[in-house]
This record gives sequence, structure tokens and C-alpha cells, in this order.
Amino acid sequence: MKVDAKQLKEFLVDADLVEEKTINDAMKLAAETKRPLSDILLKQKVVTEENLRKMYAYILGIPFVDIEKEIIPKEILQLVPEPIARKNNIVAFQKHGKELRVAMLNPDDIQTIDFLKKKTGLKILPCFTSQTGIFAALRQYERSLKAEFGDIISDEKKEDAVADEESLEKIAQDLPIIKIVDTLLKHAILQLASDIHIEPDEKEVHIRYRIDGVLQETMTLPKQVLSGIVARIKVLANLKLDEHRIPQDGRFKIEDDSKKISFRVSILPVFDGEKIVMRVLNESAKGLTLEGMGFWGLSLERIHAAIKRPNGMVLVTGPTGSGKTTTLYTVMDILNTSEVNVSTIEDPIEYRMPRINQTQVKAKVGMTFASGLRALLRQDPDIIMVGEIRDSETMQIAMNAAMTGHLVLSTLHTNSAAATISRMADMKAEAFLVASTVNVILAQRLVRKICPNCKKEVKISAKQLKRIKDSLDFSIITKAVQKSDDVELKVLQDVKGLEQAVFYKGEGCDKCGGEGYKGRVGIYEVMEVSESIQRLISSNATATEIDKLARKEGMFSMFEDGLIKAMTGVTTLEEILRVTEE
Repeated sequence: MKVDAKQLKEFLVDADLVEEKTINDAMKLAAETKRPLSDILLKQKVVTEENLRKMYAYILGIPFVDIEKEIIPKEILQLVPEPIARKNNIVAFQKHGKELRVAMLNPDDIQTIDFLKKKTGLKILPCFTSQTGIFAALRQYERSLKAEFGDIISDEKKEDAVADEESLEKIAQDLPIIKIVDTLLKHAILQLASDIHIEPDEKEVHIRYRIDGVLQETMTLPKQVLSGIVARIKVLANLKLDEHRIPQDGRFKIEDDSKKISFRVSILPVFDGEKIVMRVLNESAKGLTLEGMGFWGLSLERIHAAIKRPNGMVLVTGPTGSGKTTTLYTVMDILNTSEVNVSTIEDPIEYRMPRINQTQVKAKVGMTFASGLRALLRQDPDIIMVGEIRDSETMQIAMNAAMTGHLVLSTLHTNSAAATISRMADMKAEAFLVASTVNVILAQRLVRKICPNCKKEVKISAKQLKRIKDSLDFSIITKAVQKSDDVELKVLQDVKGLEQAVFYKGEGCDKCGGEGYKGRVGIYEVMEVSESIQRLISSNATATEIDKLARKEGMFSMFEDGLIKAMTGVTTLEEILRVTEE
């Protein structure tokens, strides 16, 4: 917004809203910290966010509108597509002839205004509004969704959705059913959901989306549409329409706004019908980096060192849904060059990757992890990724491959890095082989990130403070931070103890749907299998003994990694406690 500090000062002083000395002090601080004057005034509570926007509107000669309590007609609201509205904080609220009035937080966003002008064919009249106004208006898209479902279901009742087996295919092609399924998929994509749950009970069908790792109730539909929804999804995923007794798995793909989205479908018979869970996979998403996933400092160095070695094993551990596969795909993306042959055996294949030979497990025809891995070894591979080591046979083959000049990447289900050694022993892996083949083990969890648009400082309670103090030695964190070159971690250099540490949380805004969180990041513990740890493994030491030595050599726990991320404003203390408690 083109309002400079001088214009703002003149307005505030001329209007007798702020004393000249106060504004001069604020301007001096803004110059010293290289921050906008408006940020300083807001932090010092000299002005409110809404008053500041009203001032900008007056200075620039742009109307200010209060749309917080305005009910916007559905046909006008929908003139601005929901993704554009949420991304750019812009809402259409009035239309007069060929003119469309839109409320914005940034009327200087000429690119969005031009886009709307071309899309609607109308003259766009931008207006200033407040953050709370935009938040309230964006909520109306959800009411619009409910109205949309209401119209569809009303049509569906007329179509007589309850049908016998022979007409399932016909029901799957009914327009109301297609609309329901398309709407569910569209809104899952818009809300960046990772999974869609369609769950029947005695009288209703519950729709839930998993967003940032947490299931959220989205919609409740009448039971009579269940057979049509199930039939439609079976048709899309090329599954048997008349099979209701056994589980079925499938997959289908759609294109949405130039994005390729895959849906991995799992259908399970339950008492009240068939439950559907669909994993949403954005195949057009840009590749992640290890840094972007939350690795830093010594942990990052150790992973890079381990994957540069020509042979050995890199193991990623954690429960289902902790991001293990994403970590392996990121590592493969780093290693995937024209000089190496990368092959995988997976169940299922999550994402297609160029130049990588990906094989799907098919147990029914004998293509198991073990048999597939044996076949891969005859394909002259340099790097092998095994989606999951589930049994002793696969473990033995993977370890032999790591010993004979291959870099093997895989996952296991364990709670910590050190516990992985015990898990391998349970799978009949010889201790001396484990010691000589494993390069590095990393354990991980995913936590929700604080929404950057509504982040604020908070104080932790005495109870939480005691809980943390009982769990760790703060010097471990101090030592880890001092060894890092990460600029964001420099804020912790001078923190002498937890009493001085600052924590954060999100208040909830339109960008995060009122949740206070947006996106996820990993917390990790990375154990390098050094010579001293090799000796412990060979002597059949316990997980506790291995963990103790690894920590002496610089490994910090997931809880400690999470605590650092909480103190740097990446996530909240509540998230770390939620995820790391066992």
C-alpha cells in the first residue's frame, strides 16, 4: 500500500490522534530496526489494525467498508473463486450493473484486480476493509458450500437414490451424485486436506477432512446418498461395484486448475455400509528440501553425509502418518541424477518421480517386498528404496544389498532412533551386520506450524515450565544452537534458561480458518551410527544404552528439536507435547 511514513505521520498529527513526540519516537525506532512505521505503531498499541486501515483508506481516497456482519448473496460471493479469495484476501460483496465492489486488504494488488476484471467482465471497484471483515466474509464460502449440498441433496431425493444392485452403475452416473462427489473432492483440494473420510452410521453419512494432521468435521449428509457416493467413487477408482463384503483399494487422478491430483482410495465394509478413506496426493507440488522439512544443524549435516556414501542403509522410523515416505522421496530427489540408477519397491506408490524406476507391490501375484527387492538387485541399481521393511526376509535382502555396494533407503515402525536397533534384532538381523550396514537412523513426527498471519507471543504456565525442566537439560539445546549457522536460531544464543524463552501461538484468522495453524513441519532425532555406536550394537547393547551414547555424540531428541522450533516461533509448545507424549 502506497502510504509512506511521512503521510501517516501528517495524518495522525493533523487529526490529533497521536502526539508529535510519540510519532517521532516511533519513526526513529522504525528507522533503527528497519521495520515499517505501521508495525511499530501497532506493536505499541498507538493505533488498532482497523483504525490504521481506515487511515490508509482516507489518505489514498479509497472507500473503507465494514463487511463483518454483511450477508453476501451467493451469486455475488461466487464471482471471486474461493481459492483466489483466500489466497489474496479479497471478497466480492456488491454488484451494480457492470460494476463489482470488492473488499481487499491490499488495494494495490493490481494483478488480482486485473484477473478478476478479465474473469468477470466487470469493472472492479476496490475497497479497504479490516482483517476481521475479510475473515467473516470468507466464512460465508462455507455456508455457500452447505447451501450447495442442500440443493444437490434436494435434487437427489427426487431421483430416488435408494437402488438395488443392478442399478448401481446408473446411480453412479446420476448428476446429483456426481455433483456431491465433485464438490467433496474440490473442497478437499482447496482446504489442502491430506485425507477425506466418508463414514456412514445408522442414519447419516459423516464427511471429515484431515487438515494439517487433524481430522475436522466438514459435512453431514443423509444416509440415502451413501450408495450413490460409494458407487461413484468405485467407478472413478475402477473397483467392483457389486462387491460389498471385502475391502477394496484403488486410485484415480483428476486435474484441477492445471494441477494433477491423485486420490488413493480405500473402501472398507463396516456395520452401517461401506467406509471410504481417500488420500489426497498433489502430484504437481514442488519438491521439498530437507531444510524446508525442518532439518537443521548437525542433523542436516549427518543426513547429507550418510546419503553421499555409495553403500549402506538410511532408515527412517516413526508411526503411520509421520511423514517417513515424504522424507525418503526428498532424499531420492536429491540423489536422482543421470549418473545413477534409482529403483524402488513400494506399497503403494505415493508419487511418480521422473527417471526413477518405481515398482508396486502386488502380493496376490507374488510380488512382495522381498521378491521385488530380489528382482531389483538384478537391474543394476545404485540406489534402492524399499517402501517398508515388514519382515525378516526383506530385512536380510536389504542388508545384503547394503553390504554389496548399494545405498538402501527404507522405513520401519519404531518410536525412536535407538529403538530401531532392537526392532531389527526382532527381525532376526545379526548385530554385527546391523553395525556394519546402517549409516544413519532418523526418527520423526509431524507437528502443525503456527499461522504466520496471526502469530503472537505467549507465556507458558508454571506447570508446563516444570514439565519441560523435568524432561531435559537446557544446556543440550544451548549447545546445539551455538553450533548452528541458522540465522533464525541466533535469537536463542543469549537465552540462559527456559524462564527467558519466548513461546508463540496463532490467534486464528482467515488464512488458517480460525485454527491458528497452517501447514506442518517435522521434528526429528538423527542418530549417526559412529564407530563407538557400532561397538555397542555389536555387543547387543540395549536401546537405552545406545540412546545415551548417541546423545553424548550430539543427537538431540524429537522433544528437544520440537522445543527449539517452539521457541523460534515455528510451532507451539502444546503441539510438541501432543505429538511427543507416549
